[in-house]
Amino acid sequence: MARKKSPRTRRPATRDRGVPPATPSPINKATGKPGMAVPSRAGAAATPPSKHAFPIVGIGASAGGLEAFSELLSNLPVEPTMAFVLIQHLDPKHPSILSDILSRTTRMSVVEAKHGMRVEPGHVYVMPPNARMTIAGEVLHLGPRSDDRGPQLPIDHFLRSLAEDLGSRAIGVILSGSASDGALGLKAIKAEGGTTFAEAPQSAKFDSMPRSAVASGAVDFVLPPKAIAQELTRIGRHPYLGQTRAAPSPEAPASGPDAFDEILRKLREKSGIDFMLYRQTTIRRRIARRMMIHGLDTLEGYLGYLEAHPSQVHALYNDLLVNVTRFFRDPEAFRVLQRSVFPRILKQRPADAPIRVWAPGCSTGEEAYSLAIVLLESLGDADGIVPIQLFGSDVSETAVVKARAGIYPDNIELDVAGARLRRFFVKVDGQHQVRKAVRELCVFARHNLATDPPFSKMDLIVCRNVLIYLEPELQKRVLSIFHYALKDPGFLMLGVAETVGPLADFFSIVDKKYRVYAKKPTSRRFDLGLISLEQRLEKIGRTARRTGEAGGGPLDLLQEVDRILLSKYAPAGVLVNEATEILQFRGHTSPYLEPAPGQASLNLLKMAREGLLMELRVAIDKARKQNAPVRRERLSIKQDGGLAQVTLEVIPVSGPARERNYLVLFESVPPSGEPRAPGRAAPRGPRQPAVEHQIKNLHQELTATKEFLQSIIQEREAANEELQAANEELQSSNEELQSTNEELETAKEELQSVNEELTTVNEELQHRNADQSLLNNDLNNLFVGVNIPIVMLGSDGRIRRFTPMAGEMLSLIPADVGRPIGDIRLSPDLPDLEQVCKHVVDTATVVEREVRDRDGRWYSLRVRPYTTADDQIDGTVIILTDITALKSSVEQVSVARDHAETIVDNVPVPLITLDAALRVTWASRSFYETFRVTPEETIEHFIYELGNGQWNIPALRKALAEVVEKNVEFHEFEVEHDRGRVGAKTMLLNARPMHWENEAGRMILLAIDDITTRREAERGPRPPG
Repeated sequence: MARKKSPRTRRPATRDRGVPPATPSPINKATGKPGMAVPSRAGAAATPPSKHAFPIVGIGASAGGLEAFSELLSNLPVEPTMAFVLIQHLDPKHPSILSDILSRTTRMSVVEAKHGMRVEPGHVYVMPPNARMTIAGEVLHLGPRSDDRGPQLPIDHFLRSLAEDLGSRAIGVILSGSASDGALGLKAIKAEGGTTFAEAPQSAKFDSMPRSAVASGAVDFVLPPKAIAQELTRIGRHPYLGQTRAAPSPEAPASGPDAFDEILRKLREKSGIDFMLYRQTTIRRRIARRMMIHGLDTLEGYLGYLEAHPSQVHALYNDLLVNVTRFFRDPEAFRVLQRSVFPRILKQRPADAPIRVWAPGCSTGEEAYSLAIVLLESLGDADGIVPIQLFGSDVSETAVVKARAGIYPDNIELDVAGARLRRFFVKVDGQHQVRKAVRELCVFARHNLATDPPFSKMDLIVCRNVLIYLEPELQKRVLSIFHYALKDPGFLMLGVAETVGPLADFFSIVDKKYRVYAKKPTSRRFDLGLISLEQRLEKIGRTARRTGEAGGGPLDLLQEVDRILLSKYAPAGVLVNEATEILQFRGHTSPYLEPAPGQASLNLLKMAREGLLMELRVAIDKARKQNAPVRRERLSIKQDGGLAQVTLEVIPVSGPARERNYLVLFESVPPSGEPRAPGRAAPRGPRQPAVEHQIKNLHQELTATKEFLQSIIQEREAANEELQAANEELQSSNEELQSTNEELETAKEELQSVNEELTTVNEELQHRNADQSLLNNDLNNLFVGVNIPIVMLGSDGRIRRFTPMAGEMLSLIPADVGRPIGDIRLSPDLPDLEQVCKHVVDTATVVEREVRDRDGRWYSLRVRPYTTADDQIDGTVIILTDITALKSSVEQVSVARDHAETIVDNVPVPLITLDAALRVTWASRSFYETFRVTPEETIEHFIYELGNGQWNIPALRKALAEVVEKNVEFHEFEVEHDRGRVGAKTMLLNARPMHWENEAGRMILLAIDDITTRREAERGPRPPG
């Protein structure tokens, strides 16, 4: 039956993929309800979209973008069938003349975009600086730039809005630029069926943005700007790009079913996925898109292209599995989980039980990691205490691999707040990686909802915008899988355009707007549509039976005989469970059971004929208590308007998981006087011996037959019981296998994680080996080039390394490496060197001493600890420095100093040196003798503190300060004052500055000449008293 197509309106801009996409039902973005008109963004209500549909090309660039813009625009036709919007990273503090420059490269109208400006074909619109631009209803909207200090990402911001607004008519182009802005926008455009371009990195002046776009996997064409212009001209006239949102979805041209079915068969062979249960309209739209890219007009032509280029089957498959999502898509939905779901999960969670969450169709992991982050935030102080198991699954192996790595471009800052980035991500080579602690909570696996066994015992399943791409039959099957996988109670979140539909009776609504449901408890078993072990065994059995029918061997003859005997002689019966619900009918039970009037029921006690009810109840109760068979004979029951006698037997049967079942058997008893059944002996009378002998033989044969039949019955009953038990065990095993499959997937993920970590460690070790090799080369060259004897010893005193100079001086050879230093006779002779090294290792101190060799040369011996990177002592380093020349110089300096001091000490004039602060640093012997003071009273004292303060003369202090500050001298500064111990004195002071290379400041040399006698002679004798 042909399906009626629904008019296509607004779709969610991004979505996760667990199955191939398909055309969704019309959705109102504002209300989230299907089948309603879609209001455009602010300002677009007054400006409805153009009736003539045309593509709009969003072109993003950054550094080097001017040249690329110019080359692309100059190669476009004068009157193209599309409009162009240029977005470039501009300085917000300076006006832009980009539109003026570009207007010289094209005959199209180039204008700077303004708020509320309608986009028209044949025009070029340039985003102004210090603005953030979006599009809605083919109208441009300008807003202020974000205040965040992080990257602004204006290209991603615009291209996302372009994808939402135009769908398949959106075209994205990324040209030269740095960083990764635009990659997310291209993914959004491709998700909506649009077309994407990236400049070839070889032609880009700055290739970071084009490379990031190509790495995202969302680029259809990688070309230089001139070729991009030519390709835009070609596809601009294709009917695929000439559809409005309100028009029916563009699909592959109508054709016979053979070509389309053959394409689906090729997809199934390539991917293992049967696309027949996915929305056919979207599959046809995606095929039409691929046909547009390759310039093909018919399905037959495209099929031939796939046969000639097998790799394009994989490209089509990837087109059907566009993995587009983003972190915290629709933030309010996550707040609903924090507010209404997580608290209930925590409240009903048993102690030590993990919180289990499943995100089917998780794409590259953003949805799963968002759930993990929100859950960790909700746990608060319980983070780390409550175990979490989060499973992310997707049919795309490529997407799963990316999800496991957890590495995302820096433009996720558009969706993740700064606080979350700092807490849950680390920076790795300019990208953001989810922290290891969060990644370890998440297990990612390739999983097809339509065919693979589901995860189980889940507290929450979040599967948004997957069901809308499935046909109703598959939708129902997937919902049944979710119901099975959830705990009781568990929670399910769908997309705003999805509902539980046919399973509404099995879920209660938690949040209507964001489609959050809680599982209702039910005893109903859903058919999950998966190939179970029992089905496989049954299939094998059917095959075996067909083979047996063809062969007709002896085994089949025996089985047929057994079947006849059982049908003729086996008693009728039923198998019931603990609640006396009939699980299976055996034989002809209508003489003993009949349906009860009213609501249909398979309860044995309700179906028992009159006369059996009490006996049945007593027999079952007794068998339950004794766990042994119970037999009741000659019971009278109503049958066909009269009474009949029956023998009843109840046999306990053990089921899986210690379930108690009962086999209830019925056997009719003929009334006395009634003719016996054929084969029974008649009453005895006078007979001939031969007849009696024959009767005796017949009795014996009949007895043997009965015993044989009884053994067969017992064997068959035992076999039936075993088969029933095995069936239950297989069902249980199936569930266990599903659980084991989860555990294996988890183990696989852990092994893959370990493998990745080992790979990383291996790479680090390779880098370390390279570093170690370089370090060894550097060390060897350093040892060869350094002209200092150095010896390195281990903690055990054995030689590790030594420089060539050490080899020459200490008479060491390469064979000495590894020998204890104490076993080697060294020159110079160092008899206690081994003990010194042991002392250094034990005390972690440095020992220095001077030693002399036999030739009379002096060396400075320095033994210091050999410390490792972790600050451990692992030996000693011996350094010998030749100080013979220094020793000789010191001796010469010492002799010169002694000579100078002898000369100075014999000078009769007192001398002192002062530092810049007028503190005494040295005084001559004449000074001490003249003023009768000691060095303790003089050195390190200020001059104005000497004696009783006699030197504290303002004029003198001023003159000395000028010597320091102005680097001047003064001469014959006469001072008359009472000097205490030496009486009244007249002194003549001379000062000059001194400056030493190794001193921090200037010094003053002060000479003090006692002219008391001269002045007294000049004044003559004093008059008498």
